[in-house]
Amino acid sequence: MDYELSDAHKLIRDTARRVAREKVAPRAAEMDESGEYPEDVFAAYRDVGLLGLSIPEEYGGSGAGFLALALAVEEIAKYCNSSALILLLSALSTQPINLGGSEEQKRQWLPRSAAGEIRGAFCLTEPNAGSDVAAIESRARRDGDDYVIDGEKVYISGGSVADYVIFFAKIGDNGTRAVSAFVVPTDSPGYSVPRTDRKMGVIGVPTANIVLQECRVSAANRLGEDGRAFRTAMLTLNTCRPVVGARGLGLAEGAIAYALDYARERKTFGKPLVDHQAIQMMLADAAIQIEAARRLVYHAASLVDAGKYERQDAPYLSIAKTFATEMSIRVSSDAIQILGAQGYMKDHPLERHYRDARQLTIVEGTSQIQRLVIARAMIQGEINYW
Repeated sequence: MDYELSDAHKLIRDTARRVAREKVAPRAAEMDESGEYPEDVFAAYRDVGLLGLSIPEEYGGSGAGFLALALAVEEIAKYCNSSALILLLSALSTQPINLGGSEEQKRQWLPRSAAGEIRGAFCLTEPNAGSDVAAIESRARRDGDDYVIDGEKVYISGGSVADYVIFFAKIGDNGTRAVSAFVVPTDSPGYSVPRTDRKMGVIGVPTANIVLQECRVSAANRLGEDGRAFRTAMLTLNTCRPVVGARGLGLAEGAIAYALDYARERKTFGKPLVDHQAIQMMLADAAIQIEAARRLVYHAASLVDAGKYERQDAPYLSIAKTFATEMSIRVSSDAIQILGAQGYMKDHPLERHYRDARQLTIVEGTSQIQRLVIARAMIQGEINYW
């Protein structure tokens, strides 16, 4: 397979790299300390057109696709995974509309999202339903020209700063076919954010508890037909998994690059750290893992751009997400080890990278869920090595 990037991809990568160095890097530590959402970073993405990479041109985006988005996220994540998450959310919150919405709904919501006029959040996880999406308990009932929705969602990234959410709820009890999706403006009566979470990492983007109580939404805001929303949710997560992998890829690159710079300057036993074979082995192992993850992530994102994100394609998307995110934990841990006690201190970004990496193996399907997807494909002969 040809992994050479197109000129368009290189331009997007270089644009993101410039924004990362000029706008994101100086703010990363402050974001982590304050926990305040970085409006200036969001504005920087808006100003250079990075918010519409996954949105088709006919709906106001650039139509650059998911490989382009992965490249941009990778560059941002070298310095700040919270800021990288903001870019990912630009796709996660719009893909349900792009995949399951009507022409009218796409024209209503996507152009403004691409332009950065509004931003959304993806509301699927519930207190009693995480990976088991079919078990969601939120309910919606038709009432004239509206739907009335009741339910609670948890761990919603960006939920407290969103202008709308994609809210999944059941109409009836017909299993996954009862799952429906609604575009819910956050100023709707009955919509509330009771709390935001105190969390270990990725502190710059709030994670919120979302509650709808007798929340009335126009029937025009329901996405798709009966029984289609579950599939829309699964396909949305499939398309975004390589981008989660890109968050891990960029984080690992940033962590080991920082450790390498430090090791060139720090001297022990009369010579720089980089001259010690033990350190060289750690650096080489990091490079091996990063390059393997890069090829998995780029390949998976290219599959999505080629329309290959259905059930039979999911194992390859899961492989990329699992390897790249788990790799980021290993590499950021080794980067801390290279610095020794210094790496454990908040004076250096590595302890933040390590905390942020730990989130990636949980969000958008845990590593264990990804392995179930991969193993099922092997057992059913969809992945065949002989």
